[in-house]
Amino acid sequence: MLVHSKGARRAVWTLFFVLFLPVFALPFLVVLAASFASNWSGALPSGPTLAHYRDIAHGDPLEALVTSLLTAVAASLSALAAGTWAALAAQRLGPRARRVLDGLFMLPVAVPSVVVGLSLLVAFSQPPLLLNGTPQIVVVAHTVLVTAFAYQSVTAALARLDPAYEQSAASLGARPAYVLWRVKLPLLLPSLTAAAGLCFALSMGELSATMMIYPPDWMPLPVEIFATTDRGSLFAGAALAVALMAATLLVLLAVSRIRTKASYR
Repeated sequence: MLVHSKGARRAVWTLFFVLFLPVFALPFLVVLAASFASNWSGALPSGPTLAHYRDIAHGDPLEALVTSLLTAVAASLSALAAGTWAALAAQRLGPRARRVLDGLFMLPVAVPSVVVGLSLLVAFSQPPLLLNGTPQIVVVAHTVLVTAFAYQSVTAALARLDPAYEQSAASLGARPAYVLWRVKLPLLLPSLTAAAGLCFALSMGELSATMMIYPPDWMPLPVEIFATTDRGSLFAGAALAVALMAATLLVLLAVSRIRTKASYR
């Protein structure tokens, strides 16, 4: 829309494909091709097979995929609740206190995620909160890592929200709780679903902190991919990576449909 001449538009599209294919699309295509291969000694993979995907349908890979989905759903919902609550509370604070709250929520993003995993491992290894060796510590770690994104998304949405809706409802005698549940949150629903989708995707791909704390009976799929490729099974690891991407995309598409319906209400 910003480029009007036909030649300039053609040049922009050419530049886009020249940059997009090698930088973004080609790595995914390589992983996809490797997931169907049993050998890759030349320019192209050889020995096409579906054995890697058949292995995912049962055993540890399927259990790891279910573990990742359950962890991501729990972490994204917890992060959305905490981030939304904090963003709503920050509206009532002064500029200085709001900057402090912003810094606290962004701190887990500012440090390496392995540091977050180690800190949780130390913090929850003794009573009264003994979570070490349980699935709950993985959910807590993912929640801590993704809550900052939910908080920032909801904060930005609140800044764009027209205060006239809230003021009109309050002038008609609506209580603050009613205004929150029946006016403000419905207006924020598209942003809330977008934040939930972002948190879900980030949780599905989290590895560094998870490696520090996961128990043997709660191994998410990224850890399974790392363990598989570390054993030298690169093609099986590629199939697991494709399954991880496909599951994440399917959930994000479902969230996008919910967001679209919410936008038109």
